[in-house]
Amino acid sequence: MLQPITVRTVKSYQQDDKSDCVNLIQIEDEISATFELLKVLHQYNSLNAWTLLIAPDHVPSKALLDSCSIDTSKLLVIRQKHLVNLEYVLSSALHNGNFAAVITWTDIINDQQLTQLSLNLSTTNTKLYCFTKNTHNLEIPLTQ
Repeated sequence: MLQPITVRTVKSYQQDDKSDCVNLIQIEDEISATFELLKVLHQYNSLNAWTLLIAPDHVPSKALLDSCSIDTSKLLVIRQKHLVNLEYVLSSALHNGNFAAVITWTDIINDQQLTQLSLNLSTTNTKLYCFTKNTHNLEIPLTQ
């Protein structure tokens, strides 16, 4: 049986205390993705917690992150090609309490995985961000 989940389409600079929803960030291309990603990373950079970035190959380099004052010692980057069990990694990161945010892309995680993760977001303080090029491709109910 399908259960509705809460998905918010946000701009990366929008913050709130709701952790029980998937925060979708719409991007047009790799350049806009880089800018939006830097904004999200800045939000969580000052917290005493990790940020997990499950990333495609075009994520910003360490040199770019350093030049934008992102503390890479609090950032764990896992490339898509190095993942063996995506569901386990995402679920563990969302629920172990050591991560302030988990960031991924819709071309890495599919709708079913996103739906499954979102069902348990009310039990965690970790924020889930998912970058997408087109929200019309998602087959999950959207709420604002």
